[in-house]
Amino acid sequence: MRQHVNPLSNNFNEIEKIPSLSEMFGDSKLNLHLDIGCAAGEFLFDLALVNTSWNYLGIEIREKLVNNARLKVLEKEIKNLYFVFGNANNILNDAQSKFLIKNLKSISFNFPDPWFKKRHHKRRVIQPEFINILANSLEKGTLIFIKTDVKDLFDYMDCNISSNFYFKKIDKKDFNYSDSFNPNKVKTNREKNVIVNQLDIFERIYIKI
Repeated sequence: MRQHVNPLSNNFNEIEKIPSLSEMFGDSKLNLHLDIGCAAGEFLFDLALVNTSWNYLGIEIREKLVNNARLKVLEKEIKNLYFVFGNANNILNDAQSKFLIKNLKSISFNFPDPWFKKRHHKRRVIQPEFINILANSLEKGTLIFIKTDVKDLFDYMDCNISSNFYFKKIDKKDFNYSDSFNPNKVKTNREKNVIVNQLDIFERIYIKI
């Protein structure tokens, strides 16, 4: 179930301080993956537990979900997982987050809110301005993964990313997942549901050049 939260609300203008990598993770030198719109974080928990050679960071706009996920991390004593609350556009465009972007190896957008009404398209997480921020800040070779079951949203995201000169599409058939943030091809809960219902999944991988 999607819970609509307007990302353009002034409530998200104030950004919480992001700790250093060494404060967030047990080993700050591990490869870092960012999942934007991570919801309750089940996908990241699954990843972090089966693949301890990567660090995982989730950004979510619903504060209650982030608070619950943080408690779960502490309870399970997971050292390679951290959660941040807020609007991803605002967080990654903030000066204090530059160190974070520079250390990313990959970013994923899994089944983001499609905001179906045309007047609400500006609320979609992937906007040209946001892609420009990533293009200007990410290191060469950083990967972006998008996945959705909404064709219109996929076309919208693909157009915004592909229109940026600094991102190139990668053929999924030639991609080596064993070296990625998801070597075991762990699926999100929504992806599992879509597969059970035999619906289409649209996905693409891009690399910063």
